Order: sequence, then C-alpha cells, then structure tokens
Amino acid sequence: MNAETKYEKLKKLLESYKSAAVAFSGGVDSTFLLYAAREALKDQVLAVTVHMAAVPERERQEAAAFCQKEQIRQLICSVDAMRIPGFAENPPDRCYYCKTEIFRNICRIARENHMQVVAEGSNVDDMKDFRPGMRAITELGIQSPLKQAGLTKEDIRILSKKMGLPTWEKPSFACLASRFPYGEPITNEGLARVEAAEVFLMERGFSQLRVRAHGKLARIELLPEDMDRMLEPGLRTETENYFRQIGFSYVALDLRGYRTGSMNETLDRSNAGCLK
Repeated sequence: MNAETKYEKLKKLLESYKSAAVAFSGGVDSTFLLYAAREALKDQVLAVTVHMAAVPERERQEAAAFCQKEQIRQLICSVDAMRIPGFAENPPDRCYYCKTEIFRNICRIARENHMQVVAEGSNVDDMKDFRPGMRAITELGIQSPLKQAGLTKEDIRILSKKMGLPTWEKPSFACLASRFPYGEPITNEGLARVEAAEVFLMERGFSQLRVRAHGKLARIELLPEDMDRMLEPGLRTETENYFRQIGFSYVALDLRGYRTGSMNETLDRSNAGCLK
C-alpha cells in the first residue's frame, strides 16, 4: 500500500470520529495528524499542546505558530512533571507514568470541549523501540490513527512535503527526560541544562542531535557527517566552554553518533516490566 492510499484510509478513519482533540507537540507526526484531522473534520478538531519542563520552549512556540497560521483552535495543557509520581525517580517505565498524567489531562480538556475522540501521533515505526508510554495510551483508550492507517515515518515525511507542511524535514524530537540514564533523578535544573546545551548546538548548524546527561558528563550524539565539524578546534573549545558554563564538568562526543533510544541500550528487556 503506497503513502497516498494510506492517507485516504487515514482520512476516512478521522471522519468516523466526528470530532477529535489531537495531542499536538508540533513535531513531524503530530503536525501531520493535526493537518489531516482538520482536512477531515473541518472545525471539529482541537489541538491540545502540553506545556511542561521536559518540552523545549522552541517546540511550544512552533506548535503555536502552526495553529495560528492554519487557524486551528489550540488549548494548552500545563503539567508539572515533578509532581507526577515516578517521573523524577526516572525508572525504565517513567514514560508510562508521564503519559498517563498527560493524557488524563488531555481527555479532561476533550470532554470539556465536547470532542468525541482523543488522538495521538504514533506511527508504525514507533512499535520497533521500547516505548512504555504506549501502554498508557492503550489503557486510556486514546486513538493512534497514523498507526492504524499503516503510516510509517517515511510515509509521513513524503506526504508532509507534498502538503507543504513546514515539518516535513524537521529532525525527530523526544522528551528531554529521555536524555537521562534510567535511575538517575531528573530535576528541572537538569532539564534546563540539557535544553540549553541542545539549543547551543542547533544555533551552530547541527540539526539531528541529542545531548545525553550522565551526571556532570554531557555525551553529544551527532550525525556521522557532522562529527568532523564538531572536532574543529574553534568550535570544540567554544562548546566545551559553554557546556562547563551551564554546569557540565566533562563533554564527550559519542563515536556511534545520533540514534533514537540510546538510553534503552542498557535495559534488560526481559525485566523491564512494561513491554506489554
């Protein structure tokens, strides 16, 4: 089934909802889903965007700008992550507790605004990694129409480009909490430090990246083609100085480069407790 056929399947599925609140982060998948929902449901769609310390300010601004441009109604769901039991302690199933709280709030907003369905933007490829948050989505009855329509990340980027969506080549993003090794406590200060470090690198032309925080050590993941530039003496020194200024004592470049879910590589999958 090609991407266009999957998109037609998606639109029919969305039309069957009658009305929907879309969990909208401003990323590649949720932007595509929100656009498709507006096409299918017209004014019976609502964007709900989460504001929390684990979501960078730039993402919130881009989400707001898209809704304003497309004239889609947007409501803000403010969540204090540090008050979510199990979040700050950062166990392997941290995402389950966080997603449960987030989507409970989104469901409440949907009910208050008479939306029949809550939808989120997981796609087929998301099933390949360790994603305990999907358990919360299933338990709360949240719809995942992109996945149901069989859309992959590549499909979504191809279709987004054809639709003229600004996110078609946007780098993949994950919650800032994913930058910390499981078991290492998460704090607002730590989240802000990681965000500042990643913004610094983005402002210097790096696109797809992660700054993983191992205590006072920052482990930078870049695309392989970007590594040589990071090792240029001027930029290397500037990066080290800035990272020390914001609170890191050591700065390392990961020789394996950027990859999603690198913190999951140390997990014992048989004992993770939330794979089903």
